[in-house]
Amino acid sequence: MFTNATIERIRATIRDSIGRNELAGCNLLVIKDGKEALYCEDGLADREAGLPIRRDTLFRIYSMSKPVTAAAAMILLERGVIDLFDPVSKYLPGFRNQQVSEGDGLVPVHREVTLKDLLSMTSGLVYGGPGRAGQETEAVFREIDERLLGDRPMTTQEIANRFGECALQFQPGRSWQYGTSTDVMGAVIEVASGMRFGEFLEKELFAPLGMRDTGFWVPDGQRHQLANTYATAENGELELFAGNDLGIIHRMDRPPAFESGGAGLVSTIDDYARFARMLMNGGELDGVRILRPKTVDFLTSCTLTEEQQRAFEAWHPNIGYSYGNFMRVMTDPGKAGGLGSAGEYGWDGWLGTYFCNSPKDRLTILLMMQKKDAGTTPLARKLRNLIFASLD
Repeated sequence: MFTNATIERIRATIRDSIGRNELAGCNLLVIKDGKEALYCEDGLADREAGLPIRRDTLFRIYSMSKPVTAAAAMILLERGVIDLFDPVSKYLPGFRNQQVSEGDGLVPVHREVTLKDLLSMTSGLVYGGPGRAGQETEAVFREIDERLLGDRPMTTQEIANRFGECALQFQPGRSWQYGTSTDVMGAVIEVASGMRFGEFLEKELFAPLGMRDTGFWVPDGQRHQLANTYATAENGELELFAGNDLGIIHRMDRPPAFESGGAGLVSTIDDYARFARMLMNGGELDGVRILRPKTVDFLTSCTLTEEQQRAFEAWHPNIGYSYGNFMRVMTDPGKAGGLGSAGEYGWDGWLGTYFCNSPKDRLTILLMMQKKDAGTTPLARKLRNLIFASLD
């Protein structure tokens, strides 16, 4: 698939980004037609100890946890355990009698938040920000952090119920807003399945797919595999970052009480590739079926109305994409900010991890790194342009 010249450009692009202190190190995996087409690694997982990035390096994947949570919800959907028009209050009492922030006051919801609202991020739940909804949500996160390492940490269901008691940013279904919907969905899965969210993921996804290094914490015997996280210092150099964020214990050194469906997982590039390949194969990998093909089609489709789409595109890099089931879906390659094909889907994480599947091209791209506030980095966009441009 790749010429030697293209491979060298890819490696040079990564080296250049490391040289400019955009990251300490990363690994990249490209899968084409179900086979590995390229793997490369560069830089350091631990600059202080001089440890290089390796294929088995563990990364905090933050919002790349969201597609995993969506797949878990689809398992319950196709088994008839949940209905997407179920009100969230059926599972979590904190979502009863909700109110919406409007002007300087509150008004009742026109209808209850549903599971479909959660999956589309059209629930009115937010991560924080200005206004009453944002301030109340930030207050919950402050309490999570205050209790995080104590003897009374907040649990997955407790936190989700508290989010439900916060004011909503808008009427359910009225608009789109990135927020805590995925964490709430994790709690719904916990209630609906009758087991802890992490236990459900292990039983129904990780163990069947052979994702041995994916979970909500890192045991002592694997802690040497966990990459450090870095941030840009005032002088432009990289400095070690070890802060907790969104209720996630940065050290990943204990089983958390809060198993965050939106941001809590740690994984390796090969583990996440098994999840991505399962989706690309219509829900099956190596003879193990996780989802039916029709369910995967639904999972990887966009669900927004025109009004919701306008709110989604206000987040400028989303132009050319729509959204559904905790993932972006490319709908108009001509409007997008880079090369790609219609139907491509995926998501990324706060520390720079990135994933996309392009069914039309039978192509999977995975990038793993650990840099504070990285999101979808310029490096990820440059690499995907190089990769898509190399397709026949």
